[in-house]
Amino acid sequence: MGHAAKQVFGIGHEGREIFWNAHSFEIALYVFAVIAIVIFVYGIYRRWQMWTAMGKAEPENRNDRRGERIKSLILNAGLQFKTFKDVYPGIVHGLIFFGFAVLLLGAAVDAIEGHIGIPGYHGSFYLWFSLALDIFGLFVIIGVILAVSRRYIQKIDRLDNIADDWITLVLILAIVVTGFIVEGLRIAVTDPSWALWSPIGFLLANIFHGISIETMGILHKVIWWIHAFIGMAFVAYIPYSKMLHIITGAANQYMKTSKPAGMLEPIRDFENAETFGVGQLEDFTWKQIFDSDACTRCGRCQDGCPAYLSGKPLSPKKLLQDIKTHWLERAPVVIKAKKAAGVGEEPQIPESEKALLGDVIDMHELWACTNCMYCMEHCPVFNEHIPKIVDMRQYKVLMEADFAPELQLTYRNMENNSNPWGIGAHMRADWTEGLDIKPLSEDSNVEYLFYVGCSGSFDDRGKKVTIAFAKILKAAGVSFGILGTEEGCCGDSAMRGGNEYLYQTLVQMNIEVMNGYGVKKIIATCPHGYNALKKDYPHFGGNYEVYHHTEILADLISRNKIRLTKPVQGLFTYHDSCFLGRYNHIYEEPRKILGSVPGVRMVEMKRNLDKSFCCGAGGARMWMEEDIGERINDMRTDQAIEVKADQIAVACPFCLTMMSDGLKDRSMEEKMEATDIAEIVCESMGLGEAEKPQEEAPAE
Repeated sequence: MGHAAKQVFGIGHEGREIFWNAHSFEIALYVFAVIAIVIFVYGIYRRWQMWTAMGKAEPENRNDRRGERIKSLILNAGLQFKTFKDVYPGIVHGLIFFGFAVLLLGAAVDAIEGHIGIPGYHGSFYLWFSLALDIFGLFVIIGVILAVSRRYIQKIDRLDNIADDWITLVLILAIVVTGFIVEGLRIAVTDPSWALWSPIGFLLANIFHGISIETMGILHKVIWWIHAFIGMAFVAYIPYSKMLHIITGAANQYMKTSKPAGMLEPIRDFENAETFGVGQLEDFTWKQIFDSDACTRCGRCQDGCPAYLSGKPLSPKKLLQDIKTHWLERAPVVIKAKKAAGVGEEPQIPESEKALLGDVIDMHELWACTNCMYCMEHCPVFNEHIPKIVDMRQYKVLMEADFAPELQLTYRNMENNSNPWGIGAHMRADWTEGLDIKPLSEDSNVEYLFYVGCSGSFDDRGKKVTIAFAKILKAAGVSFGILGTEEGCCGDSAMRGGNEYLYQTLVQMNIEVMNGYGVKKIIATCPHGYNALKKDYPHFGGNYEVYHHTEILADLISRNKIRLTKPVQGLFTYHDSCFLGRYNHIYEEPRKILGSVPGVRMVEMKRNLDKSFCCGAGGARMWMEEDIGERINDMRTDQAIEVKADQIAVACPFCLTMMSDGLKDRSMEEKMEATDIAEIVCESMGLGEAEKPQEEAPAE
C-alpha cells in the first residue's frame, strides 16, 4: 500500500489516500502506462526519421544565443506570450493549456506522494492544492467549450476543422470530466470534512449521495479505469495528432530566427550553384520543412493576410499545410530508399509524381504574396512563410524564366536604367533643380547620404515628397548630400520578386559607389529601400547606419531643430507601411510627428500598428496586375473612408501611390487625400508645397 494510505487524516492533517479504492490496479496501470509511453516514443522516433530524412542544410545556426532562445521558449511556450497577442483565442487556448498543465503537475505530485511521500503535503498545502486542481480543471472545461463554440458553432473562417480537431478536444474534455467524477465519487464515499476545498468534486458528491456506497465504490473503479485509459490514450495519441505541436511548436519557438525581421538569405555562390531557389521539396532546408510540421493550423496568419482577405488563392496556413501534406507523402519514400541503399551507395529515390510548383503550390498562390509579413509577425510558433515563397519565386524566375509579363518589363527597366519605369538614369537628379542640393561627387564631406530611391526620383507624386523632405533637412541645418545620377535602384522588388541575380547586381553597384564616397549614414524615405539598405546590404559589404525619414523628423522635432507653427487642419488617419511597421517596428515616430503638428486630429483605422492592412504593393506586387479578387489597395482605402478621415497620412511612396489610386477608384479624391508625413511637416513649417514637376512618370 502506498505511503499516503498509512497517513491519519483529520483536522490539521487534511489529505486523501492516493489510489483510494484502486490499489489493486497499480501494477496493471503501470503496464498500460508503459505501453502508452512506448507508442508515444515510437511515434516521436518515426517523426524524427521524417524530420531528418529531407531538406538541405540550414544556413542559419538555430542553436546559438542559447540564453535568448531559452528565454523565448519560456515566454512563448511556457507563458504563451505570443499566443495571447490575439486576446480572445489566446484566452481560450490559455484556459486549456494552463489548466491541463496544472492538472498534469497535480498528477505528478500525487504520484510522488503515493510512492515516496512529500513533506508538508497534508494540511493547508493539500487544501490549497486540491482547490487549485479543481479550479484549473474547470478552466480546461470552459476552454474546451469555448473552443468547440468557435470551431463548430461560430465556425470562424480561419479554422478549418478535421477529425483530429474534435478527437483532441473530446479526449481533453473526457480526461477532465472523468477525473471530476472520480473525485466526486471518492468524496461521496469518504465524506471528508474539508470536501469544500474540492468544490467541483463536492458538488458532484452531493448528486451521488442518493446511490448506495457499494454502488458508488463500483462506479468509482469503473470510472477510474476509464479516466486512466483515456489519459494513456491521449499520451499515445500525441505524436500522431495535432497535439504534436506541444513538441514541434516549442522546438520552433526555440529555433526562431535571430536575424532582423524580414531579412532574406541571399544566394551566396552564383558561379558554382547548379540550381537556384526551390523547385522541389528537397530544395527546402530541413528547418523550412520542419516549419510545416510545427504549424498548428490556428489560422492567425490567414486572419490578416491581404491576399487571402481580398479573394486571392493564397492562404499562408494552406501553403504550409500543402507543403506538410507533400512532405508526409514523400518522407516515407525517401526513408525507404535510404534504408535500401548499401553502405556508401547513393539512395535511388523515386521522383515525386507531384510537382511542388504547379501541383502542390499553385502559381497564383506563389505570386499573390505581398511580403507584408503579417503571417510571420502573428504566428505563435514563429513559422517563416515569406522566405519559402521568395525561394520558390527564385526557381521560377532564375531556372524557368516563368513570371508575369509585367515583371519582365520591370526587370528589363531595372537592368537597363536602374529603375522600374525605365526612365533615363540621367534624369534621376532632375528634382533638385533650384534647391541647391549637391551630389557627393561635388561634396562628400556630409553627415548623411539622402538615398532618394526610384519613386522619389522619377514618380511625379514621389518627387513632391522628396522635395518636401529635402527642404526640411536644409531648414534644420542637417548636413546631407545625394548620389544623383550615380544612385541606382535598391533592388528590393527584384529580390522579393525572385530575380536575385538582378538584385545582387544592383546592390553591388550601389555599394561600390557608396563605399567609394565613404558613406556611413543613410536616410531613406522609402521603407522598402530603407529595409534593404539596413538589413540586406550588409550581406554584400554595405554596412551603414540607416534611418527612415520619420525617424529623422521625429528626432528633429524632439530636439527643437524644426518648428511646427502653421496649423494643418483636418482629421488624419495614419496607414502603417508593412516595411516600416512589421519589418522595422517603427510605429511611434510617425504618430508622434503627426501629434506635434498643430491642427492635426488623429483617428485610427480598425487595422493598425502590427495588425495594419497592407496597401498591396510589396513583394514586387507594385509592378503586377491584380486580376483576381478585390484590389487590396481599395480594401485599405475603404478602411480609411470608414473612419471618416480627411487625409490618409503615409510614410512610404508605394503606399502613397496605392492609397491615392484607391481614393480615385472610390471617387473620393475630391473629399480625401493621401499625403506623406514629410509634406505635412513641410507645410506646418511654412516652407510651402513643392511645385508639381511637369513630367509625370509612366503609370506602373
